[in-house]
Amino acid sequence: MAQVLEFKLPDLGEGLTEAEIVRWLVAVGDVVAIDQPVVEVETAKAMVEVPCPYGGVVTARFGEEGTELPVGAPLLTVAVGAAAGTAAAPAPETAGTTSGSASSADSAVSSEYSGNVLVGYGTAGPAARRRRIRPQSPAVVNPTPNATAGPTPTARATAVAVPGPEGPVPVISPLVRKLARDRGLDLREVRGSGPEGLILRADVERALTARETPAASAAPVAAASVAAVGERIPLRGLRGAVADKLSRSRTEIPDATCWVDADATELMAARAAMNAAGGPKISLLALLARICAHALARFPELNATVDTATREIVRLPSVHLGFAAQTPRGLVVPVVRDAGTRTAESLTEEFARLTESARQGTLTPADLTGGTFTLNNYGVFGVDGSTPIINHPEAAMLGVGRIIPKPWVHQGELAVRQVVQLSFTFDHRVCDGGTAGGFLRYVADCVEQPAVLLRTV
Repeated sequence: MAQVLEFKLPDLGEGLTEAEIVRWLVAVGDVVAIDQPVVEVETAKAMVEVPCPYGGVVTARFGEEGTELPVGAPLLTVAVGAAAGTAAAPAPETAGTTSGSASSADSAVSSEYSGNVLVGYGTAGPAARRRRIRPQSPAVVNPTPNATAGPTPTARATAVAVPGPEGPVPVISPLVRKLARDRGLDLREVRGSGPEGLILRADVERALTARETPAASAAPVAAASVAAVGERIPLRGLRGAVADKLSRSRTEIPDATCWVDADATELMAARAAMNAAGGPKISLLALLARICAHALARFPELNATVDTATREIVRLPSVHLGFAAQTPRGLVVPVVRDAGTRTAESLTEEFARLTESARQGTLTPADLTGGTFTLNNYGVFGVDGSTPIINHPEAAMLGVGRIIPKPWVHQGELAVRQVVQLSFTFDHRVCDGGTAGGFLRYVADCVEQPAVLLRTV
């Protein structure tokens, strides 16, 4: 007899608590193998294919494409043990199931369940961590909690029951609870739009908007007309993550910005000479990255972060260099590991790899986290200058404008030179203006005289 098991959105790691369904990879009635990807979701960090640990027939899907689900919400149900191509319905069964029948069911299911721990992207894990998990009764796909019912095999988050006007209201995401608590919103007044009335972040945000806009509750007709004036675009997924991070940066970091114009003529000539010599081509971004790494070796105060809990500045031993990359999905900041020990050729290759992955939407969480300093080449957009916002929790960011011919005094005479504006934003908690100015001046000197890099750091 087939067992109908529910597969829930697993813990995606990296502190992620929700994901948006981008594309279903299976339909109801499809036969799936153990650990086969069944849905493509978008988190705040990357696009991910989620594999199902069960093998069987898909009997139901939860959520349309574009729906945002919290970790622990149902994704689909699978009839385990059903014949291929047959979506077996769960058979009625009384609550008094004997231990013998449960053991038999357990044995039947274990052969159709990988048992891998669903934390992070994918289900592959060490064999030592795999265990057999007793499935729930096939009579109840979504059981009501009671004294004898246990968690489903893939439950990764526990719903907190918030008393509501008509009974308990499930709230899984800690971010949802925190948002409501910080804004003074009573969750008993919120109607959940998720599965089984689950309260999602979008529900809380709608409730907050309605509360903070009296006209919306006092005059529904007027609110509808106001809403029709402009297009409303939900801040979620990558766009929402960028908004949250930039807001946090502006709120928590007392930043300051300084800038300088530099003559990049010699740097451009050095790059042209390197590329004319044969061998792998060197990118301008790679040379700027080398300059940043050398500058951070001289000014380690800026390769740091602030631990607000302990009120300590943490200076970091390695330079993991993030760089801003614009993609069809929005702005992302891939990270080049150990940039301070890489050659210009190695940096060029890694920038190219990460940029292509960003465009394809295949960056992993590891590619997007762990940065210690960010380089932002906004000159590719045809602009001269900017005031970069620090990539929290880092302590600084260097911005590079476009390199264009400008009048410049060179060796005492007016000449047309290749000039670039460099902008440097830093966390004023980790250093004072003298250190920031020294860093930027050293960067500018390296841009103007690349031979400076040949000196001992």
